[in-house]
Amino acid sequence: MTAGRKPAGGSRFLYDSFDAASARIEAHERVMEERWAALDYRLAQIDGALERLERRIWLGVYGALAFLLAQGAEAVLTAAMR
Repeated sequence: MTAGRKPAGGSRFLYDSFDAASARIEAHERVMEERWAALDYRLAQIDGALERLERRIWLGVYGALAFLLAQGAEAVLTAAMR
């Protein structure tokens, strides 16, 4: 075998250099991308839940307001009929 020449046969992974640092960085970047995707998904779910909760709260506020207005209208009508 001469210098710089790869032996014939076998796996290329036995003879090619392996850069562990760049492989570790690439793996870390892929993991971080997945974590960001999961975080975006969870934040979207939380945002949807907060919107539904806000709608329910406003429905309760409008319901209480409608009840109070109905009571006031009843009191006015009762007083007008006397």
